[in-house]
Amino acid sequence: MVVMCSVGGTDFEFEREEIEVERYKCNDCGNTFDAMGEKVVCPSCRSENVVKA
Repeated sequence: MVVMCSVGGTDFEFEREEIEVERYKCNDCGNTFDAMGEKVVCPSCRSENVVKA
Protein backbone atom coordinates (compact mmCIF):
# COMPACT_ATOMS: atom_id res chain seq x y z
CA MET A 1 0.00 0.00 0.00
CA VAL A 2 1.25 3.49 -0.84
CA VAL A 3 0.06 6.33 1.38
CA MET A 4 0.80 9.85 0.23
CA CYS A 5 -0.20 13.27 1.46
CA SER A 6 0.04 16.53 -0.46
CA VAL A 7 -0.66 20.03 0.77
CA GLY A 8 -0.67 23.10 -1.44
CA GLY A 9 -2.00 21.64 -4.67
CA THR A 10 1.39 20.81 -6.18
CA ASP A 11 1.23 18.21 -8.93
CA PHE A 12 3.85 15.51 -8.91
CA GLU A 13 4.53 12.22 -10.61
CA PHE A 14 6.51 9.22 -9.50
CA GLU A 15 7.42 5.82 -10.82
CA ARG A 16 6.43 2.90 -8.66
CA GLU A 17 8.92 0.07 -8.58
CA GLU A 18 7.87 -3.47 -7.92
CA ILE A 19 9.20 -4.57 -4.54
CA GLU A 20 9.70 -8.27 -4.04
CA VAL A 21 8.97 -9.65 -0.61
CA GLU A 22 10.95 -12.80 0.06
CA ARG A 23 10.82 -15.52 2.71
CA TYR A 24 13.79 -15.72 5.11
CA LYS A 25 14.90 -17.99 7.94
CA CYS A 26 17.01 -16.90 10.90
CA ASN A 27 19.98 -19.19 11.55
CA ASP A 28 20.14 -18.09 15.20
CA CYS A 29 16.56 -18.53 16.46
CA GLY A 30 14.93 -20.50 13.62
CA ASN A 31 12.21 -17.91 12.95
CA THR A 32 10.86 -17.74 9.39
CA PHE A 33 9.52 -14.42 8.13
CA ASP A 34 8.86 -12.28 5.05
CA ALA A 35 11.15 -9.33 4.36
CA MET A 36 12.51 -7.09 1.65
CA GLY A 37 15.60 -4.98 1.20
CA GLU A 38 19.33 -5.47 1.23
CA LYS A 39 19.96 -5.65 4.99
CA VAL A 40 17.44 -8.11 6.41
CA VAL A 41 17.16 -8.50 10.19
CA CYS A 42 15.17 -11.14 12.05
CA PRO A 43 12.16 -9.46 13.71
CA SER A 44 12.27 -11.92 16.65
CA CYS A 45 15.90 -11.79 17.79
CA ARG A 46 17.30 -8.89 15.68
CA SER A 47 20.02 -11.13 14.21
CA GLU A 48 21.44 -10.42 10.76
CA ASN A 49 22.34 -14.12 10.38
CA VAL A 50 19.47 -14.88 7.99
CA VAL A 51 19.16 -16.80 4.70
CA LYS A 52 16.48 -17.00 2.04
CA ALA A 53 14.13 -19.86 2.86
